[in-house]
Amino acid sequence: MDWGPLLSTSLGAVIGIASTLATDHLRTRRGRQDDDRAARQQLYGDYLAALARTRNQVRMAARPADVPDAERARKAAEAFHEGNAYELRYQIAVVAPRAVVEASTAAFRALRDLRDRVEEGALHTSEDYARARDRWELLLTELRMAMRRDLGRQVF
Repeated sequence: MDWGPLLSTSLGAVIGIASTLATDHLRTRRGRQDDDRAARQQLYGDYLAALARTRNQVRMAARPADVPDAERARKAAEAFHEGNAYELRYQIAVVAPRAVVEASTAAFRALRDLRDRVEEGALHTSEDYARARDRWELLLTELRMAMRRDLGRQVF
């Protein structure tokens, strides 16, 4: 009995099965990476929107000079409770790479500092408020850049 054809057929079958399994594994991994990237992109967008909502509410609290300080302070504090940034920040800490988490923490703290200035009585025209606002805007830009880098987007 000639074993050559049987051995050749068996080896061909093993190679075919192995290449199919390898291709399926790569396709599954690529799909999982795409899904992870899409989930992070959604989370990043939601977090940036929550920060923007919170920032806008803090800005509105700092505007009316004729409103008592206590009322402006209450509105600034409410901005953080209603903005949903806390919850999303914790999600970022779980799924994002270190650079995004660090930028997220820095931007969040800068926004919290801006809120603190309003709670202390600063109006949108005050020097303390302007410094805190400028720092917030700088750190928000750095956060967006870190997010874009993580998602493989061009940073400009």
